[in-house]
Amino acid sequence: MMGRSKRAVGIVLTVSAFAALGVMGAQAKGIAPLNVQCDRHAKASSQWNDCIAALRLHKSDSELFYAGYWLAKNGRYQEALQFLNSTKVKNERILTYIGFATRKSGDIKTAMGFYAKALALNPDFTIARSYLGEAYLSLGDPDKARAELSEISNRCGISCAEYKELEDAIAKHTATRS
Repeated sequence: MMGRSKRAVGIVLTVSAFAALGVMGAQAKGIAPLNVQCDRHAKASSQWNDCIAALRLHKSDSELFYAGYWLAKNGRYQEALQFLNSTKVKNERILTYIGFATRKSGDIKTAMGFYAKALALNPDFTIARSYLGEAYLSLGDPDKARAELSEISNRCGISCAEYKELEDAIAKHTATRS
């Protein structure tokens, strides 16, 4: 029952992200975000694509991040990247989630570059460190993942969510290798 509640909350938050943007999620139709204004054009036509792109240009970075974050967390990585890459300012939060969506899309080495940029802006951004640690695990380098775990411990302790998540990922990685 608990898993159902979390899923329901995730769905509500995803829908809310699109509502904040004034667009509807296209999960039902599978063709990127839709908008009444843009729906006057044939889906995926050049006019429709231009309209959707223009909508992203007029949203705040916070709105773009919010939509990109929830798309990424729901496995819609390419759509997430469209929103995240549309932001004007690439702060550590945006760079981290560009890295997350890129890594989940299968391009781990490129993702690591985004995590590095995020950490160059803010070495204390433990979310980036946790995702970087997961990237190291994907590349088969648990020692570097453990180094990131240590850095997270130094910055927020062993009870913060980022520490727990990376610690669990390392334990799973180690268990599958044994």
